[in-house]
Amino acid sequence: MKNLWFKRLLGSVTVKLIGISGERIINELIRQRLVIWNVKRMSKNEIIFQMFIKDIRSLRQAIRTHRVKVRFIKRAGFPSWLKRFRRNIGIFIGVFIALIIIIILSNMIWKVEIEGASPDLEYKMVKQLKEMGVKIGGFQFLVDDPEGIQRKLTAMNEEVTWIGVELNGTSYHFQVVEKEQPDEVKKTSPRHLVAKKEAIIVDYFVEKGEPVITINDFVKPGQLLVSGLIGREDAKQKVSAKGEILGKTWYTTEVEVDLTTEFELLTGKENKRTTIDFGNISIPIWGFSSAKYKHKQVEENKHELQFLKWKLPISITNKTIKEVEVHEKTYSTKEAKKLAQEIARKDLQKSFSEEAKIIDEKILHEKVENGKLKLLISYDVIENIAKEAPIIEEERED
Repeated sequence: MKNLWFKRLLGSVTVKLIGISGERIINELIRQRLVIWNVKRMSKNEIIFQMFIKDIRSLRQAIRTHRVKVRFIKRAGFPSWLKRFRRNIGIFIGVFIALIIIIILSNMIWKVEIEGASPDLEYKMVKQLKEMGVKIGGFQFLVDDPEGIQRKLTAMNEEVTWIGVELNGTSYHFQVVEKEQPDEVKKTSPRHLVAKKEAIIVDYFVEKGEPVITINDFVKPGQLLVSGLIGREDAKQKVSAKGEILGKTWYTTEVEVDLTTEFELLTGKENKRTTIDFGNISIPIWGFSSAKYKHKQVEENKHELQFLKWKLPISITNKTIKEVEVHEKTYSTKEAKKLAQEIARKDLQKSFSEEAKIIDEKILHEKVENGKLKLLISYDVIENIAKEAPIIEEERED
């Protein structure tokens, strides 16, 4: 019979007929249009075949007039499985509960380690982590992923340079790098101070060494500013020149701004949803409302479940769907110019030290093209132009 799945659904039984009338009984069953299959003769007086469990009553009626014994060897199919399941339901329930408990325990947080932090900072971080749900006894799938935890901790602790977050099984490991206080100035070998770039000297303060420049001097890259050789000509001493040489430097930058731009604003409406995922199959377990937003932002936190040390192909996903409104803003040329200047200034300030100051700003070229404003801007900047350079021994003439 080709439809084997149908046999399993209805249930089948293997029957053994013992007697001399086995063929007659099979023929009678066939005449009654009963379905039998896998008919085999085992010996002269033994025949084995399979039939549906629902047809057993017809078989019993057929053997009443024949001297044949019937033995039911094996039952198969859903009814038989269901009967065995009912008989052993206690074992199945126990195994199921044990698996659920192991999965729950495998996805709890059993250890939180913080390394590299001072005692005060460690105490502070432990409190912050508890507020985020990262604590012994908490569930991993109810907290943010390691990247989210790292981002929040870094934002809440200005005294740290970097926080590393690593999840190993049921343990969270945090590596903290605190901001270091400036080290004591180390002694350096004898040095000159030379110019880093072209500039006009506007002011200087020399702590060690002999200045060789004056205010309003124009200097080029590599030109000597402060000599590390001091003293009389015939008895020069070498020192590590130290000081600050302020010079006026020049920068040119090009920036462009769209005259029409779109931006998003959150409306405050949101829909939270939790699903359990099996591969590509997603089953909602929380948040069944299906609010549809025309424009939205989706924040997703996915956590893969574990069984002891193995990852299961099952994950719990928490989604927060936020409604946003898209607005369009059109800038006038004046507004776009002001915005472009702000952007250019911020970008420029990233390229030099915090002590540097912009003292003048000029727009060299302005053009509107393809809905964009393009500016070419020149800046005059006052900054420290000195850098250290080793003292090269000079040959003295006899």
